[in-house]
Amino acid sequence: MSAIRLEGCHALVTGASAGIGREFARQLGGRAAKLILVARRQERLEELRAELLGHHPDLQVEIRALDLAQAAAVDALISWATTQKPAIDLLINNAGLGDLGAFATSDPRKIDAIMLVNIVALTRLTRGLLPTMIGQKRGAILNVSSSAGFLPIPNFAVYAATKAYVTSFSEALRSELRGTGVGVTALCPGPVRTEFTDVAQRGGAGPAPTGPTLAHVSVEQVVTAALRGVERKRPIVIPGAVMKFGMTLVRLTPLPLLRLANRFSRKPA
Repeated sequence: MSAIRLEGCHALVTGASAGIGREFARQLGGRAAKLILVARRQERLEELRAELLGHHPDLQVEIRALDLAQAAAVDALISWATTQKPAIDLLINNAGLGDLGAFATSDPRKIDAIMLVNIVALTRLTRGLLPTMIGQKRGAILNVSSSAGFLPIPNFAVYAATKAYVTSFSEALRSELRGTGVGVTALCPGPVRTEFTDVAQRGGAGPAPTGPTLAHVSVEQVVTAALRGVERKRPIVIPGAVMKFGMTLVRLTPLPLLRLANRFSRKPA
């Protein structure tokens, strides 16, 4: 497979107002011709646009403040995005939600939102923008999954399951697109210090777990590894040597042993 060039790309990044999404915008700022930044928080997006233009005056930056859990908002974004000229040739499906705690006590509305953002919006955006990429025989899709998708995680059950979908979907789509000039990469980071875990933590449940310190990778390292993976058309990117080694072991571990390990995991919140 020939490499994908990110210089001069026209990229759409969801979940761009914070964390990994914001870092994608920053690292692409000096390489892309145009960035379309999508998130719920208008003020955060405006601040990021001002920052990017301060560093890269020639960069085109569009912002779209909307909630990807709303079907009408996703449809409107697709309708608008498919009219852009030049066409979007890099889609980064980064937006995601989580919920830490026992499934039986979860808020059904939050569970719905997690599935709508992590699965439905990601799938719909990919379907909406993919035909144009195929038509121009050039493009890339980066789906931000998680190492959580490699194994069932008690008290993080729905989030881990949605990320298993994202990784599987990305692998299947990659096979379908072989020879089209369009690459698909799944980013599967481990623990990253962003506000994601704090948002996923339920009120009054105490500090959110952060995972083993040795496994942590900075948001800058995660995005650098992800963009390198996109350029090289890697199927899966797991940033950090510790997580890469650990997830290799997990993927080789029989399910009965994973079930046994879960018996000794922390008690439900």
